[in-house]
Amino acid sequence: MSQTSELALLREKIDACDSALVDLLAQRRELTEQVGKIKQATGAPLHVPQREASLIEARRAQAEQKGVNPDLVEDILRRMMREAYENQQSELACAAPQLSPVVIVGGAGAMGQLFARQLERSGYQVRILDKAQQAKQETILADAKLVLLSVPINALEQVINELPELPEDCVLADITSVKQAPLQAMMNKHAGPVVGLHPMFGPDISHWVKQTVVVCDGRGEQAYQGLLEQLQIWGCHLANMAAKKHDQAMQIIQVMRHLTTFVYGQFLARQCHTLEELRSCSSPIYQLELMMVGRLFAQSGELYTDIMLAQFDEVEGLLASYQDTFAQTLSRLQAGDKAALMAAFEEAKSYFSDSAQTFLRQSRGLLNKANDAKVIS
Repeated sequence: MSQTSELALLREKIDACDSALVDLLAQRRELTEQVGKIKQATGAPLHVPQREASLIEARRAQAEQKGVNPDLVEDILRRMMREAYENQQSELACAAPQLSPVVIVGGAGAMGQLFARQLERSGYQVRILDKAQQAKQETILADAKLVLLSVPINALEQVINELPELPEDCVLADITSVKQAPLQAMMNKHAGPVVGLHPMFGPDISHWVKQTVVVCDGRGEQAYQGLLEQLQIWGCHLANMAAKKHDQAMQIIQVMRHLTTFVYGQFLARQCHTLEELRSCSSPIYQLELMMVGRLFAQSGELYTDIMLAQFDEVEGLLASYQDTFAQTLSRLQAGDKAALMAAFEEAKSYFSDSAQTFLRQSRGLLNKANDAKVIS
């Protein structure tokens, strides 16, 4: 047999393996859909971390025995799990039927719609209160058991103050990115249970599993436990935090990150190179950086402006410190002071030391995916 014929035969066998994989994936999808129905009927959470960890560990061990790269097997498993979580979103268990009807104030917005869909999938009666329904707000809110505020940060306190008196047992919650002032405003307005929530994700998520929601306790904790249980059934990870501590953390996690990305995006836009030119010669890590910068500018300018303005008074000192650090680095570069630059590197390195290897491993996986996704014409 010629090498050309042998190559063709081997390719046929590879095609047969690929076809068998597709059949197995279809079979697995059917099984995970059945699992989803049982979870919906029993109220079990979508995500069981122990089950996921043991499954991956077992398959990695099996891969090593078979001479297959265990990282490849884990990548495939995690991608299949994500698909399974997406498939299990159609019908979800209802953890707290006593919280129905739910009114989402600002429910016509993207995040409001995201929560409305998820609540409806879980069997809650959901009502939308937005500008179009403003004249009927008293009727819409009259028997509400949960009122969820999903409005722009700069309008939130005004919206809270303009709410009519809510039923005493109604849970009042918000999902904005600042917590201290909104939480206080809600507690001033409503004598019943109050909780502040901050979903650490946007409206474009494909599923809720492993998504983080920060919880800032307000008043009547027992009354809103059902809401927290519902988030956990959806697969969310809840991070309980005091409102002041949350806002301080967000000044770095959100505001500083958005500001630096915003500035870097403006800087790129003023350079002589087109985006296509930069992408054509970029490494996978810079490709990822461009993706994250581009992601910000693909969204609402008003949203990110509001996030930056909402905490500017608190973050102004951080910005000054950031400017000082940049200026100090620039002066060391201008002076050719290699020793000082290396000392600064070691200082920052010590901050990351406990997590450095984990970050290195995780980023390697992301870089491989970025390179795999590269389209070469």
